[in-house]
Amino acid sequence: MKINWGTSIVIAIMSFMAFILYLVITMTTNQEFNHDLVTEEYYKQELTFQDQLDRETNAKNLTTNIGVENTDEGIIINFPQDLDLNDIKGNINLYRPSNKEQDFTIPVDLKAHKVLIPARHLETGRWNIEINWTYGSESYYFKKELTF
Repeated sequence: MKINWGTSIVIAIMSFMAFILYLVITMTTNQEFNHDLVTEEYYKQELTFQDQLDRETNAKNLTTNIGVENTDEGIIINFPQDLDLNDIKGNINLYRPSNKEQDFTIPVDLKAHKVLIPARHLETGRWNIEINWTYGSESYYFKKELTF
């Protein structure tokens, strides 16, 4: 049987379509390729984005901003030394892009100007840290991506 150009083109297109269909089915059904949203309520979060930018600007205008250190004991978050500990309130959110089951939030309750997040709570890999905090009547926001 002789195959002409038309038949060859149809076979090539059908093969390509089968390959793409295989990739789509594999990516949507395989649990290894689990794709989570950054946040479940991203439309609601988008409405407060300007407020977040204002809080980020407030944090950058401080004499010293929050510092983050990656150590063997865990992650150490250093708050500015010139601020009174009793007036600092807020939350530390740790977000794991590869697995939302590992995300957690820690309330800011300072006994010193440092907060230690123990290594036993952290799996090796990339983490996003977001700190929403207030000092007096001003609101601040700090974010950083790091690899533990």
